[in-house]
Amino acid sequence: MIKYITILFIVSTTSINSQSNLKSFFELSGPKRTWVLFHPFKAKKSLAVSKEANKVADSIKKTNLLDGDAAGGQVDAFRHAYWMARLRQEIGKSSARSLGKAHEKENYLTFKERKLEDGVLPDEISSTMDLYNNEQGLKLTKRKGKISSKTLVYKVVNAIKLGSMKIIKKDKNRNFLTCNGKIISKESLKAKWQNNKCLVASNQVNK
Repeated sequence: MIKYITILFIVSTTSINSQSNLKSFFELSGPKRTWVLFHPFKAKKSLAVSKEANKVADSIKKTNLLDGDAAGGQVDAFRHAYWMARLRQEIGKSSARSLGKAHEKENYLTFKERKLEDGVLPDEISSTMDLYNNEQGLKLTKRKGKISSKTLVYKVVNAIKLGSMKIIKKDKNRNFLTCNGKIISKESLKAKWQNNKCLVASNQVNK
């Protein structure tokens, strides 16, 4: 869900006056380009944290700590919550939140362009889920907090198992379900930003 943005490092450490740097900068989506312009000195840290969050989430996916579902499941919730928690430690709550919102605005543009994110097309309920889990992650740390990354991992996992976050309702075969438990056909989801997927508490897996 969280794309690496190499330009964040470029903008934070060099001038964007050169033709090549300007070209790279303008290849960013509008929302993230705006974020970089308003947070040039936090861009480098945000890039490092984004890479870390992806790496940690990929590791968690390979364990039995969570459901292994990185597209609307517990691992997806983990990635966003951990990302925001670490960003708050490094760049502060407000900047972290605004970057999370920029990411979701980018997802809408991705949907309009019919581009896949983590193998699926973004939709409204996925964005709602991400923003909710972002907020939960922001509650787990403070700016320059001393909590270690390892401790934070277990804090996020525990919050997910307690149902403090949101995931998208699926059956054991990972078919999307309505809130009434009916399977949603893949055909009905094609090219639709709004659909009848259902958000549930993060401890309601395969129900």
